[in-house]
Amino acid sequence: MADGFRTYLGQATAQGLRAVGQAWRVLLREGPSQFQFWLIALAIGTGAGFGALFFRKAIESIQAFIYGSRDAAHLHSFAQTLPWYWIMAVPVLGGLVTGIVLHLFTPDGRVRSVSDVIEGAAMNKGRVEGKAGIASAFASLITLSMGGSTGREGPVVHMAAVMSSWVSNKIRADGITGRDLLGCAVAAAVSASFNAPIAGALFALEVVLRHFAVHAFAPIVIASVAGTIINRMEFGGVTEFHLPEANTLEFYVELPAFLLLGLTCGLVAVVLMRAVFVAEDLANVAHARTGLPRWLRPAVAGAFLGLLAIWFPHIIGVGYETTSASLTGKLLWHEAMIFAVLKVVAVAITMAGRMGGGMFSPSLMVGALTGLTFGLIATGVFPEVSGSHTLYALAGMGAVAAAVLGAPISTTLIVFELTGDWQTGLAVMVAVSLSTALASRLVDRSFFLTQLERRNIHLAAGPQAYLLAMFSAANLMRKPGDPGAADDTRCLEMIEDGISIAGSATLEQAMPLFERAGVPFLPVTGPVGPDGVAPLLGALFHVDALKAYNRALAATAAEEHS
Repeated sequence: MADGFRTYLGQATAQGLRAVGQAWRVLLREGPSQFQFWLIALAIGTGAGFGALFFRKAIESIQAFIYGSRDAAHLHSFAQTLPWYWIMAVPVLGGLVTGIVLHLFTPDGRVRSVSDVIEGAAMNKGRVEGKAGIASAFASLITLSMGGSTGREGPVVHMAAVMSSWVSNKIRADGITGRDLLGCAVAAAVSASFNAPIAGALFALEVVLRHFAVHAFAPIVIASVAGTIINRMEFGGVTEFHLPEANTLEFYVELPAFLLLGLTCGLVAVVLMRAVFVAEDLANVAHARTGLPRWLRPAVAGAFLGLLAIWFPHIIGVGYETTSASLTGKLLWHEAMIFAVLKVVAVAITMAGRMGGGMFSPSLMVGALTGLTFGLIATGVFPEVSGSHTLYALAGMGAVAAAVLGAPISTTLIVFELTGDWQTGLAVMVAVSLSTALASRLVDRSFFLTQLERRNIHLAAGPQAYLLAMFSAANLMRKPGDPGAADDTRCLEMIEDGISIAGSATLEQAMPLFERAGVPFLPVTGPVGPDGVAPLLGALFHVDALKAYNRALAATAAEEHS
């Protein structure tokens, strides 16, 4: 009987393994079904959640070793007790390690972050770079642990995107599936980082995928919940910030003040974003003129940060201690204003030095400081019609962050989930709406989309703009001998007249040339040979370009409305 049971067990095991193998082959051949896809989303959400948790714990461990504080909420208090030379040296050492890592493992020495995830979703079938992404995560880990003044959400989001890209490549996912899996990873990473499941799911839809398609909602929510569970297994159901007293709003009478706060925060958000871009441009010019090795650039930025941190250790790390002090009203108005200015400077230095990190936590800190400054002044001038000045800090925190991220919906929810204060939604929503509306007109929608615009990637204008860059002339042209191909003699005449396009060019360059030249096709040329002549490869017809563009627009619209 025992032998029979063992035989049965062996056969059942073999059948089970065969079934698993067959299911895997079907998955690779045909793509995931709905139920399989949800299981994959759950697995990605769990993996991204653990990745975010380990990233956070690693920061705390390194900070404990370097600064003597394991609690990020009290980092600058511990840093104040250290010798000045240690405060100065730590960011320099961190920058040196960061620079070497990025120099060795990235082609351009640039840290990958949320903007690259958005680009991958829009233009690379939901994939991001693997090796450069892992190097960027490690570089950001060192930066955030050793004096850098940014946030952890950027590297965590990109790290999760690397995981989803690996899975997408393994199962040979198409563009829609790859983007959905990318959204799952991002949602889980944000949820696990901030214990914010609702905001994590909406952040993935609003910021990364940039649509709210129904087919993507269920798996993204599953992944977001998985990420949140990972967070709560370690930290419990606590919020990131604790508000000791209930905020009160003197309705109607006080709302105009929050309208004004929203406009003020919109301007502050623009200053924060442009400070980063101006600092980056200045750093690029200085880098080019001095001939400094690119691996030393983060160390130079670390030296500036160290000098600033000697007198103002509040700029070190993500700044949760200062943000919490703002939300609880423990700062004077001039302290809040000075710290806000210094944080903007520190973030600009960190980003310009290519040290890594994200923009969400800095924008929360700058927003809370801005809101508290505004609130202390407003409640001081009109005390009889004012509620709590900390409510202004809460609203300001959401308003600046929403304008920087270009995500009013998810940021509003993140603020509520970070603080646990759901009773003052009207004030926060008013401030967020005004700040986002103003800032989006002064930059290209958000910090991330402006970053991409500066790289000539035009996602801010929508699919009608960036889809043109996804088609190369060489892939759409008709080669000599193809049905309906252009006459070679006519093509050579047009090349002589300067009317042609390179095979590596995209429709983004071709369509304006069609418009100017008024011709039905453009000769496509290859690289210039040793004889100085660019060979004729074929011809790109205007009608073929329009057909490809229309198909891409239709596919995008179908995905966004499915």
